[in-house]
Amino acid sequence: MSSDTPRPTDTALRELFHSDDRVPFVYWREFSGARVAVLLTGAVAILAFVTGLSDLSGATVSLEGPLAALVPGDGDLIRLYGIFFSFLFAAFTAGLQRQLRVAWYGVVLSLPLLALLPLTTGRATGIPLLLVTVATLPLVVYHRDTFDQRLELSPFQSIAIAVFAGVQVYGTIGAYVLRSDYVGIETWTDAFYYIVVTGTTVGYGDATPTSQVTKLFTLSIIVTSTAAFGAVFGSLLVPALESRITSAFGNMTASELTLLEDHVIVLGYGDLTEPLLDRLADDTDVVVLTTDTDVASALRERDLNVLTADPTEEESLLDARIDVARGVVAATDDDARNTLSVLAARQTNPDVRVVAAAKDPRHVDKLRGVGADEVVSPAVIGGHRLGQSVLGEDDGREDE
Repeated sequence: MSSDTPRPTDTALRELFHSDDRVPFVYWREFSGARVAVLLTGAVAILAFVTGLSDLSGATVSLEGPLAALVPGDGDLIRLYGIFFSFLFAAFTAGLQRQLRVAWYGVVLSLPLLALLPLTTGRATGIPLLLVTVATLPLVVYHRDTFDQRLELSPFQSIAIAVFAGVQVYGTIGAYVLRSDYVGIETWTDAFYYIVVTGTTVGYGDATPTSQVTKLFTLSIIVTSTAAFGAVFGSLLVPALESRITSAFGNMTASELTLLEDHVIVLGYGDLTEPLLDRLADDTDVVVLTTDTDVASALRERDLNVLTADPTEEESLLDARIDVARGVVAATDDDARNTLSVLAARQTNPDVRVVAAAKDPRHVDKLRGVGADEVVSPAVIGGHRLGQSVLGEDDGREDE
């Protein structure tokens, strides 16, 4: 026997320890995903805040960076640069967590502007900010398709924001044009400052009107700016609080309900609900009505539309906008509740298509009698499928 012939023991060891698959030393995807892009954006916000505090702590900021010559004047505004962008990037981070496209645009446009800060000051404290900014930009751009959600504002929110912006423009221009009749207003910055402190009812008193016209103008600013500020603040804050509270109880907000149209309403929750939701989720909007708050909270955490209400009450069905629904499904494990749900749905909207599940095959006719357009018996269907399987009959369908 030749000495080159491999022994059975060697072959077994090679099969046990040798693998043709390449094992990477570092899993780069773990360090380059969309979640990392969000974390880096949050790190940019923190570093911008720290750098901004460092700039504010000194009496002056020396401009010794390669781009210092591009800064007009004495560069006092540079001291506020980092703090301003830190709050801006904190908002962007929250937006990226919700995969908002507008937040993605904000990050892409603001990162180059923020990178100018360390290149202008030339301070050592700005080097970490510059490095993280440079690392964040390509990663955010690479994951562009991940952040594709639109920022949906209600008509009232859009109008409130537009009115608020219009009032600020009106007040700033008016105060600057009438600056000769004001004490303390000489520049555009003074005019804008005056409008903000007046509209927010702070009123430091360092700018005062001296004529009848400017007093009337100031009164108009107090009324319109205060009202606009309250409207925009309430329109943005109240829905956010409402969303948090309703999500805690597994419920939909009023604004979410108003957007429903051509959807399917699932009345109750049972063993059939999960496969039903899996089948419908990709084709249409679905709203689940259930009285179980634990189930509602769990479904809400999965970003499913849930209304914590009794599916046998007409008021609950109206809240779920059954008048514009595509169809209604009653598929709990209780045929009695399914019957009441079908009856309530048919009385609330006689034209909507109603489908029900009958756990007991004897209740099929009863569910049809109270208004169900179609009744499905899982027991009957399961029995037929078992019979087909044992006889070797194949109707071309496979269980998913």
